[in-house]
Amino acid sequence: MKPLALLLLFVCSATAGEYAVLANGARLYAERHESDGGKLTLFTKTGTTEMDASQVVGFEREDYVPEAPVPPVAPAPAAASPAVKPVEVAKLVDDAARKYGLPPAFVRAVVAVESGNQANAVSPKGAIGLMQLMPGTARALGADPTIAEQNVDAGTRYLRDLLVKYDNHAYHALAAYNAGPGAVDKYHGVPPYRETQAYILNVLRKWKQQSATD
Repeated sequence: MKPLALLLLFVCSATAGEYAVLANGARLYAERHESDGGKLTLFTKTGTTEMDASQVVGFEREDYVPEAPVPPVAPAPAAASPAVKPVEVAKLVDDAARKYGLPPAFVRAVVAVESGNQANAVSPKGAIGLMQLMPGTARALGADPTIAEQNVDAGTRYLRDLLVKYDNHAYHALAAYNAGPGAVDKYHGVPPYRETQAYILNVLRKWKQQSATD
């Protein structure tokens, strides 16, 4: 093999993967991505994930310095769960919403804002999956947050419990889901956190959009 060909082979094999950064701060690992109009496809060793390009605010390279011609295998993000097709996500969410007596469009809006409907989303703070459950919250609910079905069921049940706690006031329940019940109780309502206030408005906006398509 010619030296130039060897160099090209080495450079290609040493290319690192990347992380797609979602609008909510979660990061999804991919070996590469392709864009086609308003759609984005992430390629991994186990398959592909498609999403709206608007859900991704940027990409971060996973760079490293190889010590040998054969690079190490790029690690998958911690606690990542298998990809779930969009149609399966919708069914999981709708089934859980009906089980706990919530409007499916409302729970779908929460999932869209929390994870962009991506089952393997992991936030910088460690929240996991479609409903972005923190490990401690998931344990308290008796669920494995890396399993999509358990993640959605537990997150929807938690959302229902918060609505009951706050007399079906959606603003308070959503604030508690985002910032924790302690913050809502401390301020006797929606806490003065810019992130939480934006989160509530985003969910309510998507809820209205989801309701219009039902």
